[in-house]
Amino acid sequence: MSDITATSHGALSGAADEARYYVHEHHPEHSTLLGFWIYLMSDCLIFASLFAVYAVVGRNYAGGPTGAELFDLNLVAINTAFLLLSSITYGMAMIAMQNKDLRKTQLWLAITGLFGAAFLAVELYEFYHLWHMGATPQTSAFLSAFFTLVGTHGLHVTFGIIWLITLLVQLNKHGLIPENRRRLMCLSMFWHFLDVVWIGVFTFVYLMGVLP
Repeated sequence: MSDITATSHGALSGAADEARYYVHEHHPEHSTLLGFWIYLMSDCLIFASLFAVYAVVGRNYAGGPTGAELFDLNLVAINTAFLLLSSITYGMAMIAMQNKDLRKTQLWLAITGLFGAAFLAVELYEFYHLWHMGATPQTSAFLSAFFTLVGTHGLHVTFGIIWLITLLVQLNKHGLIPENRRRLMCLSMFWHFLDVVWIGVFTFVYLMGVLP
């Protein structure tokens, strides 16, 4: 009888050890953040490819308008300020999250979303103005590369705003639970990544584009 009890106890202990093994094996700590870093690296490759294409064909105007003729640096500077300010306000949201202040976290996230929406509005206005002037992706290789690169970044900002709105709903429903804190960290990396990419766009596309 004691042998049976010992065997049963050993089997249960082995099953428990196996369960613990599989939990740690398939759900390692910080795996979500690691996976998101891998995603960001893949996004880096996408933007690197788009920058490379623009570097090759960015001076192929095909008799059409050049960047110096099309770009309004004052408008682009205002748009850049919107995005950089959104990065600051998101940082304030993260500080509020660390202080476990739900209302301030939501407030700063909402302000971040407004700055992001303002950035998209100005970018859409710029695109509309260019199309109204006849500067479309079909005009030249330069404009094809320009609309693809800047449009891809704008699409990422759009997804970021949708994600931000979803997080605001989740925060209102569940508060600063560990899952929401982790999601805020992931969105923070994504949002700051878009700011870095935009600095590259502003410098490489717009500033260098107005040079003769």
